[in-house]
Amino acid sequence: MAALQFPCTIFKTQKRMDDYGASDMRSGDLSASQLKTHFRLADVSATVDPWTLTRKRLHQTHPRAYAMVSRLSAPQQTLTRRECAAILFDELRQLSRMFALYGPYKYLIGKMIDHLQYGNGTPFASPHLDRALREHILGDKTENSSLLKLRQALSGNIDWNNGIYLSENIGELIKNIRFSKLPKFDRFQDKFNGMGITVHDTWATHITIKSLHIEKDRYRALIHYQVQDHFGLDDGDISKFKFSQFRFFRIWFVLQRYNQFGFKPFMTDIDATVEITGSIDERKK
Repeated sequence: MAALQFPCTIFKTQKRMDDYGASDMRSGDLSASQLKTHFRLADVSATVDPWTLTRKRLHQTHPRAYAMVSRLSAPQQTLTRRECAAILFDELRQLSRMFALYGPYKYLIGKMIDHLQYGNGTPFASPHLDRALREHILGDKTENSSLLKLRQALSGNIDWNNGIYLSENIGELIKNIRFSKLPKFDRFQDKFNGMGITVHDTWATHITIKSLHIEKDRYRALIHYQVQDHFGLDDGDISKFKFSQFRFFRIWFVLQRYNQFGFKPFMTDIDATVEITGSIDERKK
């Protein structure tokens, strides 16, 4: 009877880490014609026209302002690509506020938009994201919680007489995780607390048992979650009305995918380690 050795990775999603070939990691690959015709993105920004690199006149955003003849007769301001992109990013930050109304994580979207503008595709990490993941894992009290499923597998399959977890029972850990709900920021509150707009769904997740200590009829385990998401949009995202109806996503898509801008999406790396405890009594539940 061989004991399972730790640390031991017990779960990996089918989607792999660092998948830079994913469809939402493309950038600068679409022309103005494709964006306007195929994706129906003629109207992108309320302040600038990215196709002509000009600042919008007053009547283009406020139709009732036709009476202001002096404003309308002024020459249209031409912008450089850099100037136009900077204005679009400022508008993106302003529009992001509707998705991040309250809570300690509402400022994260601003930092991630900054990273989209200046990070040149390098990975992004934040202790605030790590904390949000840890709080989510520990706060999930549903019956499909990944942490609860792990506790059930550990309590039910530890060899209590010898104080070990048998390597032949690793399948029970894997099975329980497969039938659990992995931590994602797709809850109702995530629509407004800043986490839905920064992470929402996740791309890849690895779960590792870092250590397992068994003493008499109790155990203590350290579980590490490595989660990765992509801060980028693919064709399917912008084709859905729930995204395309918002200027926020239209601007984001154009900044990322338009071949005159091509700002690079990036990997978001999130890590959390949590401790779980249990006892021999739980194996009967």
